[in-house]
Amino acid sequence: MTVVVTVNVEARYRGFLASAMLEIAPGVYTSPQMTSGIRERIWDVLSRWYYELGRGSIVMTWRDPAAVGEQRIRTLGESPKEIVDADGIYLVKYQ
Repeated sequence: MTVVVTVNVEARYRGFLASAMLEIAPGVYTSPQMTSGIRERIWDVLSRWYYELGRGSIVMTWRDPAAVGEQRIRTLGESPKEIVDADGIYLVKYQ
């Protein structure tokens, strides 16, 4: 399962993400069986747009058995939370 959450981003993100994923709530997109190639392409587009526009925040997460807690997380933008690895599990640290 791949999940992307967007906050305070331009409308172009919504259209792009909705073309590849299901929007289950405002700014929350899911895909149950996204390949790594598609996930990388989506992240490349989101990253390029973010660095051009520089507004809002984006989080992408997906299952990865080789990662801490079997979950990978990528972020763009400012977040009031920091995700930290604590002995093999992820914890959220509020800043």
